[in-house]
Amino acid sequence: MHPTRKAVATAAALLVMAAAGCDSGTGTGTTASHRSSPQSGCPAALSRAEQAIKKAEEVNAPWKGPTTGPEAVHGKTVVYIAQTLTNPGVAGVAQGVQEAAKIVGWHARTLNGQGTPDGLRAAFKQALGLKPDGIVISGFDPAVVAEGVKRANKAGIPLIGWHATAAPGPSKAPQLFSNITSRVEDVAKISADWIIARSHGRAGVVLFSDTSIPFAKRKSDLIKKELATCSGTELLSYTNIPIPQANRRSIGEVRSLLSRFGRKWTYSAAINDLYFRHAAPALRAAGKDGAGAPFNIGAGDGDPSAFQRVNGEEFQAATVPEPLSEQGWQIIDEFNRAFAGVPDSGYVAPVHITTAANSGGALSWDSEGYRQAYRKIWGD
Repeated sequence: MHPTRKAVATAAALLVMAAAGCDSGTGTGTTASHRSSPQSGCPAALSRAEQAIKKAEEVNAPWKGPTTGPEAVHGKTVVYIAQTLTNPGVAGVAQGVQEAAKIVGWHARTLNGQGTPDGLRAAFKQALGLKPDGIVISGFDPAVVAEGVKRANKAGIPLIGWHATAAPGPSKAPQLFSNITSRVEDVAKISADWIIARSHGRAGVVLFSDTSIPFAKRKSDLIKKELATCSGTELLSYTNIPIPQANRRSIGEVRSLLSRFGRKWTYSAAINDLYFRHAAPALRAAGKDGAGAPFNIGAGDGDPSAFQRVNGEEFQAATVPEPLSEQGWQIIDEFNRAFAGVPDSGYVAPVHITTAANSGGALSWDSEGYRQAYRKIWGD
């Protein structure tokens, strides 16, 4: 175990022991007191949720991804098309792609789709004009650029997605060599379970989503489904705010939600951490305590700003982070497999929950040793 994570694990264990007799609403994580309370809104669902959360909050994360594969070919060019670089998850993966591409001697270029269909189509057209060896579709539905996808497929240019389709791995329609993501079912379930466990099975929840993105809509629908397993958990609002509009719409939406629900609104979940970055000013203006209700969990992506809010207990209590840099490296490895004519690695990162109690002050979450593992595969 990494020394910092070991120390954090020890501290977290002591915290749980000390809090065993405390009220669950005052902490940042789950405690043994949840199980013994007669006030639980859903005893069976609560017990399952607590077990899942305990595992997801573990801080030891040794690399469980690929350790073998083709040596790196050299001189390749890949283009990363970002849905919008204001999406911190998309931007974080872009940085990982750039870092890994440099290691293998490739040229990686990032194009910003500006969060609009026209912008994405223009970026894809530009990418094709560069005649790259591979193209990344990051954070948006490939159907938006369907004509470009067909042209790339016809030209034999491998396409790799990041959060582009609902499931990880290869896709036939659209034709992608692989789609890099954690399993949306796992992320959604653990996010809802965190609310059930932390609230003791009694929560008034607001759910934020971007239903224009199939991946995001499926995630929020699954969160809704899991919350419904606890009879004491009430979904107050399913609020749709497209990610590119989050900056200008979130404050007004939060004010409206506070006016409608007041103290009934005790928890929130969002398909992306950035919603809480934009919600924070409205919650602060309403006199809310950053470490108090509503307790917010981001079901992705775990960018540095989300970690800062979680660490400082500033209007975000938890995040389910994607290993953003690690996934950028995985994208380069998957391209290398495509160029070598071998199947994708099949690797999917496990889910993790970060709170102030287990983060160790870190600003990201990745498995330990992924850089060394990939460099060894590539023969670096």
